[in-house]
Amino acid sequence: MEYERPVLRARSDGSGAETVAALENAKLAALRVRAVLRDRQRRESELSALFETANDLAGMRSLDQVLRAIVERARHLLGTDVAYLTLSDPEAGDTYMRVTSGSVSAAFQRLRLAPGKGLGGLVASTSLPYVTANYFADPRFEHAENIDTAVREEGLVAILGVPLRMNGRRVGVLFAANRRERPFAHSEVALLSSLATHAAIAIDNANLIDDTRRALDELHTVNERLQRHTASVERSAAAHDRFTDLVLGGEGCGRSPRPSRRSWAARCAFTTAPRTRW
Repeated sequence: MEYERPVLRARSDGSGAETVAALENAKLAALRVRAVLRDRQRRESELSALFETANDLAGMRSLDQVLRAIVERARHLLGTDVAYLTLSDPEAGDTYMRVTSGSVSAAFQRLRLAPGKGLGGLVASTSLPYVTANYFADPRFEHAENIDTAVREEGLVAILGVPLRMNGRRVGVLFAANRRERPFAHSEVALLSSLATHAAIAIDNANLIDDTRRALDELHTVNERLQRHTASVERSAAAHDRFTDLVLGGEGCGRSPRPSRRSWAARCAFTTAPRTRW
């Protein structure tokens, strides 16, 4: 309104057409500058949030913690009602709901998406982002009963999904969704895609840490078994030595009451060997 005020004042004062036109052009230029400044501020805020997100994710070691942080941050950055993440299941050939934020439907939280089915299945099979302001009115998506039922139960209308790729592999889909019709801007698609890139790196790191932890646990288990086996062998050897000492401590060939095994055997061999006549 403040940009319109000089134009209205000039018209009410009876200023000439050139003056009004100049003020109108100045108003439009000021509005464009304001839009550019707001867009720059928004972009700076998004970049700052992405930097904080990357820093936070880099310090997380648990995969569950990483996934939870990703969907929470996606929901916060885009200001949506719900955010969720699905992961690929290579054995089943589909994707399954892994973690959600803002969800209230149990059926939605257990949802599995067949390849190409629904918005998420299409994102997973093509590795391309898809967005819809009204999912049920959008003819681009192949609807499936289980997906539509869960989405209706959750009350979702507008959905944005971007692929999660790790080392060239499709690993899942990151979503942001609203319970009312809403068009997602290109900048929001780019923002969620950037977050998905950071998320894929964090997931890869968390998987490596989990693999390392499992390998260390297995190594620890093997080491414990080896130690138990070594202790058992040492106990058996000690028992064998004690038994041998008891046997050698009885009536034997040597003159010593408790000869060593080696000396006793040597003396026995000497006394029992046949003598050679010369």
